[in-house]
Amino acid sequence: MEKQNTPAAAPGSKTRRWVIAGLATATVAAVGATLSWHERAEARGGPMMDGPFSFGGGSSDPAVRAKRISAMVQWMLADLSATDDQTNKISSILQAAANDLAPLREQHMQARRTIMQLLAAPTIDRTQLESVRAQQIQLADTASKRMTQAMADAADVLSADQRAKLVAKWQRHGRGRGAQS
Repeated sequence: MEKQNTPAAAPGSKTRRWVIAGLATATVAAVGATLSWHERAEARGGPMMDGPFSFGGGSSDPAVRAKRISAMVQWMLADLSATDDQTNKISSILQAAANDLAPLREQHMQARRTIMQLLAAPTIDRTQLESVRAQQIQLADTASKRMTQAMADAADVLSADQRAKLVAKWQRHGRGRGAQS
């Protein structure tokens, strides 16, 4: 049998419109699922960090971030016999980290919008997509370094016994799965 060569979808063709409609539908579904998950996480207090760009609940409102971080610190230290001084120091450390990470989150969200625009363009600019991807890797590395610094600074405030109890608490609640022995 001979292979039939089918021409690529011409601009404005029915096939191209279906592909774009499919991508748009998939994007809307993914965003909807993410927002739905975020709403459920907010309703139950949410995780401490869902990724390098959502520390403190991912809110752009500093008051909401501060409230979430305060609640997170209270939960973390509830069973550790932490002093008020320890609690205040750790809250300050994590609040500073969240404030430092907030602009990175906005840069990340802008990059996502840029990627969507690039993918919706009549011609896919692979060079530009790669550039945005590389920028996102650098941004994630910066965020990861800042989070690691904040975790180490907060850990320095606690005693070795308190840190061991905190790690055990995180493991019981599904955090730190890779650290279990």
